[in-house]
Amino acid sequence: MTQQRISLNKCPNNTEAQNLPVVSQFHLMSLSENVEVQPFLLVLFLSFYMVTVLGNLLIILAVCSDFHLHTPMYFFLSNLSWSDICLISTIVPRMIWDIGTQSRVISYVSCLTQMSMFILFACMDSMLLTVMAYDRFVAICHPLHYKIIMNPNLCAFLLLASVLASLVDSQVHNLIVLQFTHFSGMEISNFYCDPSQLLNLNCSEMFTKSIVIHFIGVFFGLFSTTGIISSYYKIISSILRIPSKDGKYKAFSTCGSHLSVVCLFYGTATAVYIGSTSSYSPENCAVASLMYTVVIPMLNPFIYSLRNRDIKIALRKLQRRAI
Repeated sequence: MTQQRISLNKCPNNTEAQNLPVVSQFHLMSLSENVEVQPFLLVLFLSFYMVTVLGNLLIILAVCSDFHLHTPMYFFLSNLSWSDICLISTIVPRMIWDIGTQSRVISYVSCLTQMSMFILFACMDSMLLTVMAYDRFVAICHPLHYKIIMNPNLCAFLLLASVLASLVDSQVHNLIVLQFTHFSGMEISNFYCDPSQLLNLNCSEMFTKSIVIHFIGVFFGLFSTTGIISSYYKIISSILRIPSKDGKYKAFSTCGSHLSVVCLFYGTATAVYIGSTSSYSPENCAVASLMYTVVIPMLNPFIYSLRNRDIKIALRKLQRRAI
């Protein structure tokens, strides 16, 4: 099969598109063409991966082992840690393999599998951050009714709803991409099978592609951001009504870590989404993608543990047990 490397979004007309060969593989973008830099990148991303997995596993172990952390907030935090481990595991091991073998080729099936898993866990992160914002809203705005509202049944339902919504988002993308039979090329302008890049390479029905990119993306993104913004609007309003400065600081400190993660996650994700639907630089898009697929999952354990006294105490207990 002749390998065609055609510029992104330059599809032939309908007649010519029917004559395009069936694509069986794609070429991912290399983070650096400099051969001397490759060993450094391999060690760097292997270190990122190990730190991320270890850090998030420690959060999960701390929450599971300490009875004082068996609360809705830490229940959702431990599930966010699982999701972060799975998210980075869909990206970094393949990246390390590509750097080590000096290959950027990924099969069509592997690419769709990676895309599907990436959407699943990225959407899970988004949904869990939304649920955690609601949890903080109830804790600050309705503290006396917190245990009644955030009961185990509601927590289980919110987690199940997050998983199902993520599965729907992932499978809808997968099903529609499977309908595409012609692509304008095999070059994906990112280091992983970015859904927006695959959709932009499509030479099939443009209306369907627009629905996937805009409607589904906007629906899930708008749902999450609306939930987070409305929750924090009410949280800030409640904090401002607290008379003492110490009370305001204590109330805000309970959601400071979550707000930091939200800003990092949605800031970089928005940059990638906007860049994929307009003129953009592949290098800048790759940097933003690295932030929310690799760096943020690695930072989450540090953000939550360094600013959280309960997590610190639980980790010290784990350390004493290990010794």
